[in-house]
Amino acid sequence: MKISIITVAGVSSRFNKDIPEENKILKCLYYEENPQNTLFYQMLKKLCYCDKIIVVGGYKYSDLEEYVENNISSELQDKISLVYNDHFSDLSSGYSLYLGIKEALDNFNDIDEILFVEGDLDIDNDSFNEVVMSDKNVLTFNYEPIYSNKAVVLYQNENDEYHYLFNSDHGLLSLDESFKSIFNSGQTWKFNDMELLKIANDNFYENIVEDTNLGIIQKYFDLVENKGDIEIIGLRHWVNCNTRDDYKLIKDYWEEN
Repeated sequence: MKISIITVAGVSSRFNKDIPEENKILKCLYYEENPQNTLFYQMLKKLCYCDKIIVVGGYKYSDLEEYVENNISSELQDKISLVYNDHFSDLSSGYSLYLGIKEALDNFNDIDEILFVEGDLDIDNDSFNEVVMSDKNVLTFNYEPIYSNKAVVLYQNENDEYHYLFNSDHGLLSLDESFKSIFNSGQTWKFNDMELLKIANDNFYENIVEDTNLGIIQKYFDLVENKGDIEIIGLRHWVNCNTRDDYKLIKDYWEEN
C-alpha cells in the first residue's frame, strides 16, 4: 500500500497579511478564477497514484471539507482521509505530521511507503515523479539560494549522515561540524520502513511534541542504518507559497506548462 500525507493546518499568516478577516483563506485553497487552480488540487493530481491520501488540516477546516466535497472527483475523494489538528494554533508543524503518520499506521496494514509533502509547495511533475518512482527512502532539495531567514538546510556530514538546520525565528544559522554537501531542503520526503517511522513518531509525541516536523524526520533518517537506502533528489521547479505574489508566480508557471 502506498500512502501520502499532506499537511495544510497552518494559519497562513503571511499569505493573509493585511487582508480583512472576512476575506482570509486557507492558502492551499486560494484561487482567482478556476477552483482547480489551487495548490491543493494540483498536489492531489500528483498523488492520485496513492492508495490513500491523508490530509491534515486545522485552520479553516470546514473550508477544506467543503472544497473536497465540491471540487474533488468522487474517485479521488474515496482515497482522501481528512484529519483535524486541534492544536494548529498552539503547536508547530510537527504535530500535524505526527497525526498524519498515526492515522496511517493505526488504520492501514501492509504499508510499503509513506510520502510526505508540505501543502504549500508547487513542484514540477518530472521531479515529483522521480520521488514517486524511487524505491528508497527519499530526501529532496531545491535549487534556490540558501538564506538563513527562510531556508531549511539539509547537509551531509563526514559520516554520510544527513542533518537539518532551521531557525524558526528566521535568524542566523550555525553549522558546528564538517560537511560533505549542503542543500536547500525541498520539504518532501518518502519513508519506506514503517517500524522505524513508528519509533520516530512515538518519540516525537513522548519527548518533543512542540518541535517542527523535522523532529520526526530527523529521528527517522538517524535510525536508517544503511545510508545506501537513502536517495536524495533535486526538485527542478520548486516554489514555497508564502504570499499571494508567490501564488501569482505559480499560476503563471501552470499556464506556461
